[in-house]
Amino acid sequence: MFQPQTYAVALSLMLITMVCWGSWANTMKLCPGYRFQLFYWDYVIGLILAALIWGFTLGSMGGVGRPFLADLLAADSSHIGLAVTGGILFNVANLLLVAAIEIAGLAVAFPVGIGLALIVGAISSYIISPSGNALMLFGGIALVVGAIVLDAMAYRLRETERRSLSMRGFVICLAAGLLMGSFYPFVSRSMLGEGAPGPYAVAMFFSIGVALCAAPFNYLLMRKPLDKSEPVSMSGYSSARGSWHLWGILGGVIWCTGATLNFVASRAHIVGPAVSYSIGQGATMISAAWGVFIWKEFATAPARAKTYLFWMFVLFLCGLSAIALAPIY
Repeated sequence: MFQPQTYAVALSLMLITMVCWGSWANTMKLCPGYRFQLFYWDYVIGLILAALIWGFTLGSMGGVGRPFLADLLAADSSHIGLAVTGGILFNVANLLLVAAIEIAGLAVAFPVGIGLALIVGAISSYIISPSGNALMLFGGIALVVGAIVLDAMAYRLRETERRSLSMRGFVICLAAGLLMGSFYPFVSRSMLGEGAPGPYAVAMFFSIGVALCAAPFNYLLMRKPLDKSEPVSMSGYSSARGSWHLWGILGGVIWCTGATLNFVASRAHIVGPAVSYSIGQGATMISAAWGVFIWKEFATAPARAKTYLFWMFVLFLCGLSAIALAPIY
């Protein structure tokens, strides 16, 4: 399989992850009227498709480890279970985060959900496999969390309708953040130990975990949406436009491409999972950049919101630089 041999290549893979994780949601914007629960079925198809594509290409090239198919067959049940569990946790977290955004708005869901996920994921991954300068790593993470808070403050000023934060909404935000931060350590552990599968096989098992969890959990949220909106029927899936299905699948392909490359980068000895995950979670800023420069979400926002956005990008770039330098200092 392909495995980066230099830090420059590994860093490039992590930056691609950040772009992918921060960009896949654009495909949702191209499906107006397509409820997220229905979009999610296509998204899961895209995850599995991308895991297979990368497995049979990069996962079957190079001179490191076993090729993709052999790796899948050689994996033992304990490592498979860890990767599948990571997929299950991610799936629940992803669906809860969307519900949290619907209930509490981006201004609350992002700093609570994504900020907590970044802290939990980075600390737990570092404990499992410590690598890099801890001061630079966690200092950089603190700056990125600060950038997420500024992003949320900017969205808060832009909102025309202020939503009050109910205890229910706050609990969902917390649950989403804790689960989103918990999935990565399971993925990291699945690639450690004697006979552990490589990152491409782990991406496949992870995607299977997402699919196994999505079947009951997403269907439950279709029948009983957490934001108390109208239930969603599967008839809406079959009657949706063909282009909406394609955009949903592409969204899954984009996210899984980022995840696979992130898993690959985390296996590079000099990087480690804490750095890999932390840079990937910089996706929040990429998502904000799409909103600001492409979708013009802040065109009519007050000047103070734009000031927050400026300092958000400054903190993000400083934090990202610190995290990227942590493995080599």
